[in-house]
Amino acid sequence: MSSSDSATYDNYGALRAQLATLTTEAFRPELAEIDRLSTLEIARTMNGEDATVPTAVAAQLPQIAAAIDATAERMARGGRLIYAGAGTAGRLGVLDASECPPTFNTDPSEVVGLIAGGPSAMVTAVEGAEDSKDLAREDLVNLGLTADDTVVGISASGRTPYAIGAVEHARSGGALTIGLSCNADSALAAAAEHGIEVVVGPELLTGSTRLKAGTAQKLVLNMLSTITMIRLGKTYGNLMVDVRASNEKLRARSRRIVALATDAPDDTIETALTAADGEVKTAILMILAGVDATTADDLLTGSHGHLRAALTAAPERTTP
Repeated sequence: MSSSDSATYDNYGALRAQLATLTTEAFRPELAEIDRLSTLEIARTMNGEDATVPTAVAAQLPQIAAAIDATAERMARGGRLIYAGAGTAGRLGVLDASECPPTFNTDPSEVVGLIAGGPSAMVTAVEGAEDSKDLAREDLVNLGLTADDTVVGISASGRTPYAIGAVEHARSGGALTIGLSCNADSALAAAAEHGIEVVVGPELLTGSTRLKAGTAQKLVLNMLSTITMIRLGKTYGNLMVDVRASNEKLRARSRRIVALATDAPDDTIETALTAADGEVKTAILMILAGVDATTADDLLTGSHGHLRAALTAAPERTTP
C-alpha cells in the first residue's frame, strides 16, 4: 500500500469511527428484516417513526424561539436570512427560501438558500462539495455577507464541513449564526451562536437522514421563516396579508384574505384592491380605516409594514 493510499485509508477509518458515534447513523437490529414485512406493515412502522418527530422538535422550542427573535431583530434593520447546507439539508433550505417571496412578498434577496455545489446540486449530487469549508466561505463572500445578516447552517449529522464553514465565517464577521442539526453535542451547534439540536434518533433505514431528520429540519425551517415573518408584520392575525398575487389562485386568495379581514362586500374589495394596485395589506387598511390608497401606504410605511400598528395610527373614522 502506498503512503497516499495509507493516508486515505486512515482518513476513511477516522470518518467511519466518527459516524459510528452519531445517533442519526445508528443501526437498529430490530429493523434488520424490515424488507420481509408487508408493504402495509412497513408503512405503519414508518408512520410510527415519523410521529415521534414533533416531540423532538418540541424539546427545542426555547432555542428555536430565541433564534427567531434574534433573526427578526436583524431582518428588521435590513439583514437577510441565509440558509447553508449540503444534500438534503441544503435542498430544504433552498425550498424554504424559495417559498418566501410568494408567501410573504419578500424580495428574493431577503431569504437565500445556499447549497454546497451550487444550483445544480438541487437535482444532482456534487461530489465533495459538502466537505469544503472554503466553498461555504466563498459562497458567503459572493453574497456580500454583512453583520446584519443571519446564517443558518443546516446538517443532520452536525458535522458537515460546508455548514460548519458557513457558520464559522459568518460569526467571524459579526453575523448572527444558527446551527440546526439532529445530533446532540454537535460541532455545528458549538460553532453557532444559537444551537438547535433536534435529536430524532436512528433512522428507519440506517443513515438515511432525508427521513426523520429531514422532516425535523423542515419543521424547524418552517418555524424560522414563518414566525420571523409574523414578527416582521407580514401577517395580520393568521392571514397572509403580504401574499404576492402572481397567479389566478393567489389573486383569488388575495380577495378572500381581504374579505376575511374586513367582512366587506365584493364590490368594495374590488375597488380597494384596484386602488391599492393589488396590495392586500393596503386594501385592508383602506377599508378598515376609511382612507385612500396614498394615506394607507403612508401609514404602513410609518408603521414599518405592521398592519395592526398602522390601524392604531390611522385617524378615527367620522360617522356621516
